[in-house]
Amino acid sequence: MGVYIFVSILVLIACVFQILVVLVQNSKGGGLAANFTSAGQTMGIRKTADFLEKATWTLAASILVLSILATATIPRQEREVNPRTSIDAAASPGDIPTLPTAVPPASSASEDGEQPQN
Repeated sequence: MGVYIFVSILVLIACVFQILVVLVQNSKGGGLAANFTSAGQTMGIRKTADFLEKATWTLAASILVLSILATATIPRQEREVNPRTSIDAAASPGDIPTLPTAVPPASSASEDGEQPQN
């Protein structure tokens, strides 16, 4: 159970970092790279954008791998399966509840108990 919790925490941390990296980026070339707009820093802008793109893909791949690993380490209870137990636990036909049937049609007598006159 400890491995599952550890891997789950790693997935959450990777998700938070992924959110931060995506928020720093801007699809129009802005974001963190837009802060370095001086003429001498054109390579700095490109390197920052490359780093953010590589970080995005790396974090996405790590979240995928960690999620699969977390699924593989889910703690499961080991219990012995006894086929006889499942047969004994089945409901017998007499235990099945019966549904109410339709009310038989009323006789030709009126509600106050008088007989109809001919």
